[in-house]
Amino acid sequence: MTRRKKLLLGAGVVLAVLVAAGAVFALTRPPQDVSNPDVAFEEEPTVTPVPEEIPEEPEKGSKKKDPLRNFVWGTYGYSKDKRKYFPASQKLRPPFWRVWSYTGSILLEFPPVMAEGKLFILRNNAALHAINKKTGKAVWKRKLGVLAAASPAYGNGRVFVPILSRGKGKPGAIYALDAKTGKILWKRLLPSRSESSPIFDNDRIYLGSENGTVYSIRAGDGQVRWKFQAAGAVKSGLALADGKLYFGDYAGRVYAIRQATGRQVWSTGTRGGAFGLRAGNFYSTPAVAYGRVYVGNTDGRMYSFSSANGKLAWTKGTGSYVYSSPAVANVPGGKPTVYFGSYDGNFYAVDARTGKVRWTYRDGGKISGGATVIGDIVYFSNYGKKTTTGLGARTGRKVFHMGRGAFNPVITDGRTIYLTGYSSLYALRPKKGG
Repeated sequence: MTRRKKLLLGAGVVLAVLVAAGAVFALTRPPQDVSNPDVAFEEEPTVTPVPEEIPEEPEKGSKKKDPLRNFVWGTYGYSKDKRKYFPASQKLRPPFWRVWSYTGSILLEFPPVMAEGKLFILRNNAALHAINKKTGKAVWKRKLGVLAAASPAYGNGRVFVPILSRGKGKPGAIYALDAKTGKILWKRLLPSRSESSPIFDNDRIYLGSENGTVYSIRAGDGQVRWKFQAAGAVKSGLALADGKLYFGDYAGRVYAIRQATGRQVWSTGTRGGAFGLRAGNFYSTPAVAYGRVYVGNTDGRMYSFSSANGKLAWTKGTGSYVYSSPAVANVPGGKPTVYFGSYDGNFYAVDARTGKVRWTYRDGGKISGGATVIGDIVYFSNYGKKTTTGLGARTGRKVFHMGRGAFNPVITDGRTIYLTGYSSLYALRPKKGG
């Protein structure tokens, strides 16, 4: 080989190394944040009122009705706009004592929903369990397939359950079951898998699927009313606000469509983290508040878009995947804030208007699931550490920690906190005098 050829070959190797190093740098460095302050931010008139007391539970043998017997937490994220905020009494705070445990060995990736005195939780083997929320005892169980990863939804005495697979080589479905008995009332087979936690509203069910189809399904009989085709897989739950459904897809696009017709109102994309050549994936379920849509992306960013027209308001980069579904709240004494975790091991609280960081909490591990704000405490689980942590929503100071957890942390009826561990469910109540 001539000296010239050797020099050219060496230069080519050096260039290839530099290109590879540049690619690694571009993919791993925290992305630059974007801010467009002219995007409208809608102030809300009042802070959500917070109850002063925890409703008392009637004593055994009492003829008094429990005011929380029929409390409904009917969808993933509590409210249909998916803010994941419950304005609890100041007394629903740590330290807690464990009332009961519902144990198992199958992964619980999503939290239960609650209605009719029961918790309905879907294990990853597609088995739906109905649990007495007071005692922690199983009321009924129903095996619906072989794989699932979602929260069910409740409405009009029925539980609606999406699954990823009905069996080997069989794609997904959505089932409607009687909440009292577990009897299957109808099923709608789908041409692809679904892990989209559904919304029930006005006798309709709304959910997405992996072939990019979003469905409006009649809750009474399972008939499809309309379908919308997105550019990529829709794995997240949808958020509903002001007659529109909001969601992201695996093509890196975010959409707003009409609830009544499925017609697109707007759609917007992202440049992603790989030299701007491709977008990341939206797995995160969006939250809608203050005239904004907040949603995380695997390109390492939390995004804020105008809910009216999809214009980008801001991004907050973390440097690693943001699978986390945000919680959005204005707790008493605080300001409008977006809460979310990242695979970088940090949990973030950022200004809902500007995206500027209010505080961060370093937890390590991988924070994959969504956050939940109960009262003035924000809870998150750490998939890497299998723990759940509660932080002061205003301060970021740790006030609760439990060595159980994985993805999505807690729900409540205002008296009891129900914590989702890796494969078990726990009921927690405040210690008296704690």
